[in-house]
Amino acid sequence: MSKRDYYEVLGVSKNASEADLKKAYRRAAQKHHPDRNPDDKNAEENFKECKEAYEVLNDSRKRAAYDQFGHAGVDPSMGGGYGQGAAGASFSDIFGDVFGDIFGGGRGGGGQRVYRGSDLRYNLELSLEDAVAGTTVKIRVPTQVSCDACDGSGARKGSSPTTCTTCGGQGQVRMQQGFFSLQQTCPRCHGNGTLISDPCQKCHGQGRVQERKTLSVKVPAGVDTGDRIRLAGEGEAGEAGGPPGDLYVQVQVKQHPIFQREENHLYCEVPISFISAALGGELEVPTLSGRVHLKIPAETQTGKMFRMRGKGVKPVRGGPVGDLICKVNVETPVKLSRKQKDLLKEFAREMDEGGRRHSPQTHSWLDGVKKFFDGLSG
Repeated sequence: MSKRDYYEVLGVSKNASEADLKKAYRRAAQKHHPDRNPDDKNAEENFKECKEAYEVLNDSRKRAAYDQFGHAGVDPSMGGGYGQGAAGASFSDIFGDVFGDIFGGGRGGGGQRVYRGSDLRYNLELSLEDAVAGTTVKIRVPTQVSCDACDGSGARKGSSPTTCTTCGGQGQVRMQQGFFSLQQTCPRCHGNGTLISDPCQKCHGQGRVQERKTLSVKVPAGVDTGDRIRLAGEGEAGEAGGPPGDLYVQVQVKQHPIFQREENHLYCEVPISFISAALGGELEVPTLSGRVHLKIPAETQTGKMFRMRGKGVKPVRGGPVGDLICKVNVETPVKLSRKQKDLLKEFAREMDEGGRRHSPQTHSWLDGVKKFFDGLSG
C-alpha cells in the first residue's frame, strides 16, 4: 500500500516552518489519538502516520532527503539513508512544554527545577469606621522565607547542588512502551533535577525557613466584608530560589452597635417619644462623620424612613457616596406615675371624642376587620 505524502498527512505546505509543523502535528495527533477514538479501528494507524510524518519533516536532513527522493529517501526498506525512528520528537515531546508549564514548575540556573511559593491568606477584622474611612494596619504573618545562609539553594555556603545523573537534570525520566513514550518523575531527585550532597545547616537543605514577618497593609476607604487586598510577593518563598507567592488579606467588617451597612448605604433605627411623633421636633442623630440634626415633622408614624444624602459610604471602586437612612420607632412610655396615667386617661377620652380625625389608621383597620367577619357570617 502506497504511503501518503507527509505534507498532506499534516496538512501543511512544503515551505512550512518548524513552528507550523509542530502546530499541525499537535492538532493531528490529538485528532487521531487512539484514546480519543476508541471505536475507530483506523485511529492507531492514522496516529502512527502523523508521528512518522512529523519525525521526518521536523528533521532537516530527513526533510531534505524526502523533498528530493520522496519516501525512498527516508524509508530503510526502500533503501533510504534515514530510517524512521531515529532522532525526532515523540508525541510527549510536542506536549511536554504544555504539561511542564502546568505540572512541572520552572527551572532555575544550572537546570535546577524551581517552584513558585504558595499564596497565603490573612483574615483581617475591621471596625465599620475604619472600613468606611480607610486605614493602615500592621499585621504579623507566619510564613516560609528564603534561607539567607544559602540564598535559597538548600546547599551549604560554598557548595552548590549537582545535576542528577539519573534524569540528566530534567527532573523526569522516560519509559518506552510500544509507540508511546511515557514520562514520570525522577525517583532519585524527586523531580528537582538536582541533588544536594552537602545541605545547608540552617534550613537542612530545604532552601526555606519558618519566620514571622510584620507587614503594613493600607486599607482603602470603602472596603466591605469579602473584599481582598493583594500584597504581591509577600506569600511563601519559592523552593530552590523560585519566586514567592502572594498574600491575600481577607476583610471582615465587625458588627456595629448602631449602624448596618447594605452596599453603600447605612441604616439605623432612632427611637422617638410619642409626644415628639405627634407634635414634631428635632433630633440629634449620629453619623460616621459626626452629629447632625434631623427634623421630625408633626404626626410622624412609627416606621417612617428619613434619608440623609451623602452620609453613607464612598464606594471603594468609585461612584457616588451612599446615604444614611434613619427609621424612627415611636416608643411607648413605661413606669408611669399615677398622675401620668390619669393624664393619659384624660387624653384618651379627648381622643375618643375626636373619632376618626385623630386615629384614621385605627378606624380603617377596624372597618376592614368588621367587613371580614360580616363576610364570614354571610
